[in-house]
Amino acid sequence: MATGTEPSAARPRPRGGVHAPTRAALGVRHLRTDRWWAAPAATAAGLLAFVAYSTWRAFAGADYYAAPYVSPFYSPCLAENCVPMRHGPNWELFGSWWGLSPAVVVLIFPLGFRLTCYYYRKAYYRAFWASPPACAVAEPHAKYTGETRFPLILQNAHRYFFYAALPVAGILTYDTVLAFRDEHYAWGHMGVGTLVFLVNIVLIWAYTLSCHSCRHIVGGKLRHFSRHPVRYRMWRLAGTLNARHMQLAWASLVSVALADLYVYLVASGAFDDPRFF
Repeated sequence: MATGTEPSAARPRPRGGVHAPTRAALGVRHLRTDRWWAAPAATAAGLLAFVAYSTWRAFAGADYYAAPYVSPFYSPCLAENCVPMRHGPNWELFGSWWGLSPAVVVLIFPLGFRLTCYYYRKAYYRAFWASPPACAVAEPHAKYTGETRFPLILQNAHRYFFYAALPVAGILTYDTVLAFRDEHYAWGHMGVGTLVFLVNIVLIWAYTLSCHSCRHIVGGKLRHFSRHPVRYRMWRLAGTLNARHMQLAWASLVSVALADLYVYLVASGAFDDPRFF
């Protein structure tokens, strides 16, 4: 029986007046026996698939307009080498950019928003850099500097990309409204492409408004929610969406690719847009 003066078996015995390390000395890097690598591998595969598809479509510079649909990768079309389209004002704010695709001018804003997104940062840090590869699995890097050095310090620009993503989502909403026309630009028609655009814009807005920056902007630095009932309701809504931020990030990523693919197939003549009325 312990008398109170004997060292407890649960405590490490002091060595030279200093307590021994309390962390277990393991001969392996981790004790996980499940397929912990499956999640980061699936994330890497999904992101690589989107990067490959979007790169091909962004630099194709063709088959992105099939009246009344315009691909979300190319909207708004701001370059002089845009294909002729009856899709609102003729912007042409930039030159042909040495023959590059018009999508290069536009995609920098939604791409920057997603690259600096808190969820996507976690996803590709784990999937591609193994930082860390999974919970309770040590990362292979010798040192960790976080996002305090170049280039990762640029991740702090996420809030500003959020401001840029808002007008892009607004323009895509405008494109969705115009999708209620037929190929002759007559109103009161609805096709399969209209549904594709409707689903896409709902997911894009849900992902954008579920952003952590959005939640902080609408409700941050408020000392009394009772004095700001409108901002409080907006903060609650953003918080509800934020709980599904990961799912919305993937769903909107897939939907924007499918919307572009649908426009590409119709514009290239693979099939005609089926109309409901």
